[in-house]
Formats: sequence, structure tokens, C-alpha cells
Amino acid sequence: MRCLESMIITEILRLKEMNFTLREIADATKCSKTTAGEILARCKECGLTYEDAIKLPSERIHELIYPDSFGRKQVKDEPDWNAIHQRLLSSRRINLQYIWQEEYRKENPEGYSYSRFCAKYNAWKNENGKNVVLPQEREPGKELFIDWIGDTLPCVIDYSTGEIHDAHFFVTTLGDSSYPFVEAFPDETQLNWNQGHIDAFEWYGGLPRILVPDNCKTAVLHTSLYEPQLNHAYRDLARHYQVAIIPARVRKPKDKASVESGVGWLETWLLEWLKNKIYYSFEALNHDIKERLLELVDVNFKHRPGSRKSNFLALDKPALRRLPKDGFESFETIPVSKVQNNYHVAYDGFYYSVPYCYYNRSVIIHAYAKKLEVYDTMGNRIAFHIRHFSGKRYVTVTEHMPENHKAVMEFHNFDASYYRQKSARIGDNAHKFVCELLTLADFEEQAYKSCMAVINFSRNYGCNRVDRACEKALALKSVNYTTLKNILKNGQDKQPINPDVSDAETPTPYHENLRVGEWM
Repeated sequence: MRCLESMIITEILRLKEMNFTLREIADATKCSKTTAGEILARCKECGLTYEDAIKLPSERIHELIYPDSFGRKQVKDEPDWNAIHQRLLSSRRINLQYIWQEEYRKENPEGYSYSRFCAKYNAWKNENGKNVVLPQEREPGKELFIDWIGDTLPCVIDYSTGEIHDAHFFVTTLGDSSYPFVEAFPDETQLNWNQGHIDAFEWYGGLPRILVPDNCKTAVLHTSLYEPQLNHAYRDLARHYQVAIIPARVRKPKDKASVESGVGWLETWLLEWLKNKIYYSFEALNHDIKERLLELVDVNFKHRPGSRKSNFLALDKPALRRLPKDGFESFETIPVSKVQNNYHVAYDGFYYSVPYCYYNRSVIIHAYAKKLEVYDTMGNRIAFHIRHFSGKRYVTVTEHMPENHKAVMEFHNFDASYYRQKSARIGDNAHKFVCELLTLADFEEQAYKSCMAVINFSRNYGCNRVDRACEKALALKSVNYTTLKNILKNGQDKQPINPDVSDAETPTPYHENLRVGEWM
């Protein structure tokens, strides 16, 4: 016999007390006449009346009518579910399987299976309100929820080495609007955690009253429900901006449901959008992230009016406090006992220049999330650099170099267009001479030193003389460094050019190995 719902059983009893026939009862309750008769017989056997049935819970009615199916079976000792629940909350290293396997089953070998144990625990949570969610109305502009997106993307490539860097995404959502901020960093260090907050405050254009971070080490050193120990650098940031830090409870994602749902939303609409893109710097990546966010926040909510942007401007933005005049700067201090002879100091895989005069002296590096400063032992700043995460390993400021190094650096940076431009300033003939030098060489780079000589001659002899010397060398069809040097050295540029002189009568340019008599 199939089991009927308790409501149908109660209805059968009610109709019977009203003296309806079995056929009428069967038609009213949509069951067979046989089933209706069997239910009435079982009710009579156990003494169940309509008056009793309307007062009993469904489980008790089924136990009375169907004792074989719903009656009490072998009773096992119930675990202390409340104690188990408290243990799960006390440590993130303990889970339900560990408690069942290492504690419950060892004391109760014939106890519940793991699946039944989990089902009973969840039923206890449901009965005691542990699974229900308290609706939370976020006060506008009050709380800023902070987290890292769990997924990273290998989307930043070092242009010089080809090395691929993973991008870690710092994310915040604000107050009632859940207005997001996202910034990509090469890692999840303390400097980047603090810098993410600073940039988020600038993005929102104001300050909340409370920061609600996850229990990561960059925020909380030791977790505690009543007195968590905050990270010192993070606490300094909070004091500067006059905001409170109230970390979310351990393993309680609903405490920061706003950012949790925001992370899921951004994983779909931002990370998937970035998935197949390649960048050569984090600056370029973050530029595209901000452009994408400005598009996403204009999309309307599905279950509430407006968009993240409209709700932010109407509710959260007016409630924010003003930013302080001076921004907070968090940095790491690294003493350098001795500057090497290449006048560069090392930090995080890159080498940053200092003035060459500090060779063999002690300096101190202040490393920020986006910049790097170097100080001498007296506290004077001697160098400033934008931090590099990809590209050339040596970051050099020309002003830090000695004069001979500057000359070498300048020479290596010059190209053919530079020499053509500089020679044109000397004169038309000098420009033709340099262009001819570059054309005659198998590779332009082979002529760079000769072109540099033309520029240097103009500083020693003046532009007019060099231009006339180039004119004479072109007339002699001897376009090379040696000819130009000898013409200027012997003053031949001051003599008029004889256009009738044939190639056979072209005098041999003077040089050191030529005998004077033969020259005369």
C-alpha cells in the first residue's frame, strides 16, 4: 500500500466523521475506495481520530498509520552536534570528514556512515537556524569590502626576456551599490595590498568608515573572533586615513557577501574578457581594466532598479568622507652596505642607478609599490625611479653617469637619422658627405663612427670650414674620414677648388707616412 500524505489522511477522517460513504470519500480525496477503507481501518486500530490528527505533526501521523515504514527503528546515539559545530568554527584546519573519521567512528564503530553523518548534521543546522541568512541592508558609504580574486592570469610578458608574469587582481566593493574597483599586481605582497587600498580610495574619490578585509596575512596576523591582531603596516594605513578595520569572521563568506558576489561577477565579465589578451606592462593592463570597469558599472541590475554606477552616485558617493591632503605611502626599507662599481643597487630582480660618486658607499632603498627611492646615510634622497616589473634589468638615469659613460651611452643611442640631422645643421656639403658615408657602407652602423667624426670636427674647426672640407672631399671623390681629416689638418679647405682637375691629376691626400719631398 502506497503512503498517503498526512493531509489526505486527515481529510479522510474528517469526511468519515461527516458520515460520507467510502465511494464519496475516495472521490473527494482522489484515491481508491480500497485505500480509503484501509486508512480508516488503520486509524481505528491505532485509535487515531480527526480531532487528534489535526493536532499531530505529519511525522507522527505517518508513524501511527505506517509503522513498518515510518515507525521508530534502531536508535543510535546522537552525536553532540552543537559541539561539532563549534569545533568546525574554531579552526579552518578541521572539517566534517576529519571529525567523523578520526573521532566519531573510533568511538562509535557501528555509528552513522559518513553520508548519513553529514545529512544528520545538515538537518540539525536547518532545525537550529544555522543555515538561514540574515538579510543585510548596507548603509551607504559605510563599509568597503576587500579581497583578492582567487584566479590569476598569465597575461603580462617581459618584452626583453619573454618571461610571462601572472597578474593578481585586488578587488573592492563599496557599500550599498557594490561599486567595484580592480587593480592588477605582480604579486600579493604587503606593499601591493596597501597600494591597492590607496588607489581604491582615489578611485572612489572619498573614504568609507570601515574596511572589511578577508583574514589574509597582509591584513590580519592572528585571527580571533573578539580581538584579531592586525598587520602593523595595514594598521598604519588605517590610522592615516582614520578608518576602522573589522575583518570578516573566519570561514564566514556571508560577512562579505558583497565582495564575494562581486568577485564571481568580475571573474565572468572581466577575467574572461582579459583571458586571451597580452600586455607588456602592468600599467597597460590596469588601463584596460579601468576602461572595462567603466563599461560594466553602467549595466543595470537584474533584481533591483538602476546600475552600480547610478546607485554609487546617488547613495554611496555622497556618504563618503573627504580624502586627506597627504596620501599614505607604504614602503619597505632595504639597507645597502656598499654600492658596486657599476653604481646600481639591486631590488626584486632589477638594478637601479645612483649617482656614480656613491660608489663604495652605503645607501638605503625605500621600495614602494610603484616607485623606488634611494637615500644616503644622512637621509638625503639621491635617486628616484619608477619601479619596473618587466623589460630591461638595468634602469639607468643618464645624470647618474660620469662624463665618459654618458658619451658612450649617447653614441650607442645615435642612429642614421640623427647623423643626417646633425650634419644638415653644419651645411649642405656636410650633409651630402654624411649621406654618402652611410650609403657606401655595407651596413649603416659601420659608418656611425665616421659620421660622429664629422660632427666633432665642426666643434673643433667650426661649421664653415668643415662644410668646405666636405665639399672638397666630394669633389675629389674621396669620401672617407682620413681625407676629411687631412684636408682640415693641412688647411686645404681654405684653398679654392679647381673643377678642371681631372681624376688623374687629383693630389694624394696628405698623411703621416707620406714623404714631404714627394708631397711637394
